[in-house]
Order: sequence, then structure tokens, then C-alpha cells
Amino acid sequence: MTGKPITIKEIAKILNISPSTVSRALHGHPSIGIATSQRVKQLAKELNYERNQTAVFFQQGKTYTIGVILPELSEAFFSSAISAIEDTAYKRNYTVLLAQSHDDEQKERQLVEKMKHHRVDGLLVSVAKTTSSFEHFSSLSQYNIPVVFFDRIPHLTDIHSVSCTMTTGTVDAVTYLLKRGHRAIGMINGPETLYASTERREGYIKAILKNRLKFDPTLVVNCDLTEAGSQAALEKLLANKRKVTAIVTFNDYVWLYTLKHARRLRSSAEEELEFVSYANLPMLEYMNHMPLASVEQFPYEQGQKATEILLDILNSRDLKGQDKQAYYKVTVDSQLIENHPSCSNSH
Repeated sequence: MTGKPITIKEIAKILNISPSTVSRALHGHPSIGIATSQRVKQLAKELNYERNQTAVFFQQGKTYTIGVILPELSEAFFSSAISAIEDTAYKRNYTVLLAQSHDDEQKERQLVEKMKHHRVDGLLVSVAKTTSSFEHFSSLSQYNIPVVFFDRIPHLTDIHSVSCTMTTGTVDAVTYLLKRGHRAIGMINGPETLYASTERREGYIKAILKNRLKFDPTLVVNCDLTEAGSQAALEKLLANKRKVTAIVTFNDYVWLYTLKHARRLRSSAEEELEFVSYANLPMLEYMNHMPLASVEQFPYEQGQKATEILLDILNSRDLKGQDKQAYYKVTVDSQLIENHPSCSNSH
């Protein structure tokens, strides 16, 4: 047959039995005789009948779909995380619905509504850089839609989260530069709304004080993660009365923006400034000039763990008991990766 898919009602009409009898026969219900069951299944096979998956999902109260909201899918970090999310979800027969907020809180709010209307069973989120309140996520609890945050997580206690140890990673990064002889180390940090920015600042301060140096707040500059914002932050650091010789940048993209601008401002940028960044993106190995070191944040592992947590929540408890359950708090250890370990100390 061609055209619309065959339905249970049409099979019932052909066999002159009730639709409920057809349904029970297709599901192997013991109340249906062997002869009737065989007739139904044979006709269903001949007519290429397929179960209405939407109806099945409705009966089960699940869609076997999880939503994912990320800032930018074009970023290599989130592409790697998506690969892990899809790999993990598909192994458990879940479909993944992807969306990107483009780092805009209002867009993020709209996407949460759309995910809710699409009846996703749960949500994985890395928040936008402009997000300052999180009611649009907490409101999902009344619809029994659990949320697991990863990488960019809210600074809240009553959430499920997977994150990398940015404070420890920053201590390692700054200590690495101190060992290379730097004393005026700048930091181009992210927006203050991001908890990851707070962690980086805390790590910076901890490393400075640990090495018995005085913390200079003017050496830590926030930016909005755009090229223009990164350039402005660099100019502010270079205008500091102390001669900055090394810079820790919020991520590899900020490092690229900063390096590009430094070359415009100084003809010998590579010799005058040394950089440590975050994320350790795969593209770095193909570049002629790299940061001295990068803090690896393991996006695939973060995405994998976040998906496993969400699926465990969905499959191991009654969602109505969500308020009484403990929250998952998983941290992935960062790792400082030296890109030029053989470089000599030039400061």
C-alpha cells in the first residue's frame, strides 16, 4: 500500500474485529487466542503496519528524547561535548534535540520553552554568558523535566552538574608562569556573570598568594569573550603601570583574539608576551604559534558524564520524587598541557 501509514482501526475493519482486539494481539496479550493473534500479525506484516511511536510514548509518559542547549555549536569544545552526548544517548535509545542560545539569555529562555513544548524527558545545558537568573530552568521541575548543567554551570546548590576544576586549573596555569620567571602576570577573564570566571579569578589569587606575592586586582580584566572585548582587555593590561610579561586568557578563542591584536600593537609580540589558555582545542596543534600551555577541560568526558547522569535520573526514579533526591555534583580534573615544554626561561 502507498500513502498514509496503516492503522490499527483499518486492520480491525478488514478482519471484522475490534481495534482493542487488534492492539492486544499485536502486543501478545494472553486474552487473545492463537488463531486470532496469528491472523492479526500476518495482516499487519502484509500491510507493513508500524506502531504509532507517538502513541506509545504517550502511554508510557516518555518521548525518549533529551534536549541540549549550548552557547555555540561552532565552537570545537561544544562540538566534542555534543559527540559524547549523542554517542551516550543513542546507546540508550534516546534521541537528542539540539539548540544553541548564541550566548543570549533571552534566546536561552525561549529555547527552554520550546524544549518543554516538544515534551523532552530531560535537558542538558551549558548556560549563556549573559544569563544572570535561572528561573526558566528551575520552573521545569513542575513539569517533571530534570536538568543537568555541564561546563558553564550556575553557582547554585540545588542543581545537577558536571564541571571541570577551573580553580585548580588556574592555580596550575599561574604557577607554571611563575616558575618561568614571570611576576607581572595578567588575566583576561570572562564575564562576571559566569561562575567559571569566578573560579578562574579565585585560582589566580590562590596561586599568587601561595607563592608569597601580593595580589594586584588591576592585573585581572574581564571581557565579554568577543574579539573586540578581548582586544580592549589586552589594551587595558598593556596600559598597566606594571609591565605585563605573561597573560592567562579565558579560553583559546580569547587567546587568538588577544594574540592577533598584540601583533598589531607590538611587532615582536611572541617574544614579549607569553600565554597560557584554557580548553586545549585540537586546532592548536596545526598553528605555528601556540600558547605555552593549555588547561585541558575534557569536553567529551563532561558531555558523557552529564548524559549518563540525566539518563540515570530518568530511568531510576519517579520524577515526582525529584525534590527529595540528592543532587549529582561531578567534577572532572583539569590538566595543564605544555605545548612548548622545551622552551627556555627567557624572563
